[in-house]
Amino acid sequence: MTLIADRPGPGLARPYRFPQVVRRTVAGGPVVAAHLPGQNLAVALLLLDAGAGREPVGKEGLGAVLAKALEEGTAQRDAAAYALAVEGLGTELVTSLDWDSFQVSVQVPVDRLGAAVELLAEAVRTPRLDPDDVRRVRGDEVTALRMDWANPGPRADAVLRADLFGAQNRWGRPMYGDPDSVAGLDVEDVTVFHSEWFIRPGTLIVAGDLERIDLDALGAAAFAGVGGGPVERGGPIEVPPHAGRRIILVDRPGSVQSTLRLGHPSPHRAHPDHVPMTLAGTVLGGAFTSRLNHLIREVHGYTYGIRGDFASSRRFGRFAVSSAVQTAVTAPALVEAVGEISRTQAGGVTEDELAVARFWRAGQLSVELQSPRSIASALTTLVVHDLPDDYHARLRESLLAADVADVSAAAAAHLHPESLTLVVEGDAALIRDDLTATGLGEVVDAPPL
Repeated sequence: MTLIADRPGPGLARPYRFPQVVRRTVAGGPVVAAHLPGQNLAVALLLLDAGAGREPVGKEGLGAVLAKALEEGTAQRDAAAYALAVEGLGTELVTSLDWDSFQVSVQVPVDRLGAAVELLAEAVRTPRLDPDDVRRVRGDEVTALRMDWANPGPRADAVLRADLFGAQNRWGRPMYGDPDSVAGLDVEDVTVFHSEWFIRPGTLIVAGDLERIDLDALGAAAFAGVGGGPVERGGPIEVPPHAGRRIILVDRPGSVQSTLRLGHPSPHRAHPDHVPMTLAGTVLGGAFTSRLNHLIREVHGYTYGIRGDFASSRRFGRFAVSSAVQTAVTAPALVEAVGEISRTQAGGVTEDELAVARFWRAGQLSVELQSPRSIASALTTLVVHDLPDDYHARLRESLLAADVADVSAAAAAHLHPESLTLVVEGDAALIRDDLTATGLGEVVDAPPL
């Protein structure tokens, strides 16, 4: 006897109100804050325009090495004394890096926020950067990258990015660099990068109960001793889609699986189609209930999971699909994936699919934007992408208001199945002929990285 049940329908998205946003200039630097009444925890985040996009070509990985070096002592304290000071406040220094920014943050009870920001600024503005420490941190990063790159995936990702954006451009290379680029960094590279980008004011982000927080004192601590004027942020990078599809084969002899990376350029983060693009990507491949996951996983059983979505930064974006399949089904999985992308581009989405995507995305806001740290992260989005203060307050309504025509139009405009780069990392001796027989595009070997 077979039990067949209908899939539960989407529930109503819960109401959500984004907190009030406050902006001011303090001690020569901008402060952007969110008021969280009654919240006992607070987050302070220093947002610097020192993302991976600022690294020189050939010096990829500078930001990642510098992030680890910030806690190796400061001009005022050695590493042990600095660690004790931070731990004494019950916090830790959290660093993160993306294409657009370098972020350093602390989360503490409200009454300790001032002292925590002083320690944060001490590490960011006056790190010790002892040559022996920098070389040790660099070595640790190289080791971690070599372990990561020994697995399937990182090389395929790098090959796709280089083909889409050009290896001669920084954004055409891995965000965190590769083992060779990081191994090639010297101490001077790190100290020069710090002097160029970490002494500039940046923006102080604060999320907490502003009735108990002195923003002026925090700004004075965060921006003490800074210098340098504004820098050119650069406009969107126009990256046209390729004239046709091609398959790039990354040989991994003996592999029992093939790693798939399919992609093409897409618009930057502040593009007016961001919301309908996000929803189109959700229907196609951005959720477990997506078309790609249903077809490739559930119908054919080719993979444990497949994902496809739009991702974007301040200046550029990309649409990409990622999965891993057994070697024997590499070619049919690729054909089916390209076919589903083509169908979505040509035919758009249905009301039932969009309803699930709308309520899921809108419902996430009520779940994700609750903690001081998540609110601080949302504020960085406003700053980095020059979005209005009411962006997050209006985002839920924008998601729920998107209709089939809007989302289908975004799929038609921003999906380019005929221009996909198809990167396959697997055993070339076993899959090359099958890939050629698909007729999806010319099969070429990946260039050395």
